[in-house]
Amino acid sequence: MPKKELVIVTGMSGAGKTVAIQAFEDLGYFTVQNLPPAMLPKFWQMISDEENIQRAAVMIDLRSQSFFADLDDEIRIMSDSNHDKYDLKIMYIDATDEELVARYKETRRSHPLSGDRGTLYGIQTERQQLTEIHDMASEVIHTDDFAPRQLRNYIQEHFGSDADRAGTFSVQVMSFGFKYGVPVDADLIIDVRFLKNPYYITALREQTGLDKAVWDYVWSSEDAEEFYERQSSLIKWLLPKYKAEGKSTLTIAFGCTGGQHRSVAFAHRLSQDLAADWKVNEYHRDIERRKESSNRS
Repeated sequence: MPKKELVIVTGMSGAGKTVAIQAFEDLGYFTVQNLPPAMLPKFWQMISDEENIQRAAVMIDLRSQSFFADLDDEIRIMSDSNHDKYDLKIMYIDATDEELVARYKETRRSHPLSGDRGTLYGIQTERQQLTEIHDMASEVIHTDDFAPRQLRNYIQEHFGSDADRAGTFSVQVMSFGFKYGVPVDADLIIDVRFLKNPYYITALREQTGLDKAVWDYVWSSEDAEEFYERQSSLIKWLLPKYKAEGKSTLTIAFGCTGGQHRSVAFAHRLSQDLAADWKVNEYHRDIERRKESSNRS
């Protein structure tokens, strides 16, 4: 009888644990969020007795300091026993202090351990108390450069079974701005910065590639049309090859300087063209960013 699998998702608050546990749920894992560490052995006993559950994932969300010691102890006990019954993995989701501070500022939420001493204090306190768990982890995932979608894709790639991957092949088509960095998870990057730039048309400057006026401007170029036809033809030829190779997700990224006009129009058109034959997710990473320098998209 095959071993059952238990994944414990833990790590720094704000680093992406909720996204991770949702990704496991999408893969068919039985999942529980915010389980008190003291309940971990009882939870696993319940799962062990359930024949229909072979894979489970639990997120340990440390909302009070009293949970830290319990988590260390309970994971250590489970790690030292019953290896013949289940495969235990500990996934630690991490990010730098600077990135976590920025995320808390963006969401305007308080770190659960900050009290009246500020976000950075809460982060540093949590990191110190999670040292043992970090060292026990089977895998540490750093999410500084991960958007939520990228973290989900990573988990699907590394924890999905062959059956999961065969049934969930999808195409991620995205736009981005080179000025904000190249997407770390892109399989194919297509640079459209050579095309004429809507930014220089005052009436189009604040619009995006999803707006009709910008759309018409971009596709009025013969170069844009020819380049799109060449690229889309290649991509349509490649997709079955990637799927046959066992890849679960192919990320195609169109880039211009700011990610607002040209790349958006290209990504949207390709998404529409592929949607009839493939599961397609369209994502415009930098479309809402405001220009903070003299760099032009």
